[in-house]
Amino acid sequence: MSLVSFKNVSKAYNGSLILDNITFEVKPGEFISLVGRSGVGKTTILKLLIKEEGPTKGRIFFDDKDINKFKPRQVTFLRRKIGMVFQDFRLLANRTAYENVAFAMEVGGYSEQAIKKDAPELLKLVNLEERANNFPHQLSAGEKQRVVICRVLAQRPELILADEPTGDLDPINTWEIIKLLMKINELGTAIVLATHDKEVINTLGKRVISLDKGKIIRDEEEGRYLI
Repeated sequence: MSLVSFKNVSKAYNGSLILDNITFEVKPGEFISLVGRSGVGKTTILKLLIKEEGPTKGRIFFDDKDINKFKPRQVTFLRRKIGMVFQDFRLLANRTAYENVAFAMEVGGYSEQAIKKDAPELLKLVNLEERANNFPHQLSAGEKQRVVICRVLAQRPELILADEPTGDLDPINTWEIIKLLMKINELGTAIVLATHDKEVINTLGKRVISLDKGKIIRDEEEGRYLI
């Protein structure tokens, strides 16, 4: 059984084809890297998966359900099952690290008791328990990204999409984030990482889907960045 299936999916913007008849699957608990130069469609794939946009052609399934047919309430549920980690953090500037995580849990319908119990544990998981009361402007870029990941984990997702999550980080913080994503994956959450970081890809030794001109040109277990 697949967690995600793209079946003959194409996406065009203003007549320009960004994705051209792509087909692939993501299994539960898998770690996949989407690689390719800027503009090849990596981010578009992620946007299609959380139904931020719809395909021009083809079908996309999550847990065997055709997400193109989802009503607004189902889309909300989908986005709780799929966590999104962005390059630009998108934290609430006027809330502490703890409050950012607590807010995500509150929106997700968790009780105050559950929040008080689980939020500190989540911050501990990402090694931020001592920074819980710091505001985003008091955190380093790497710490901010860890808060983002912590906030995503608060929803207990089945899949995390990471869109260039280390693009603004130095090498040390880059590897801290990658190690954290690998740890989360080992605990059973599927990861789809969109990146152009060749060193990260070649060190991971995980499945790699390579994109070029809107097409999948390579899909390899224990793949490398060969574009």
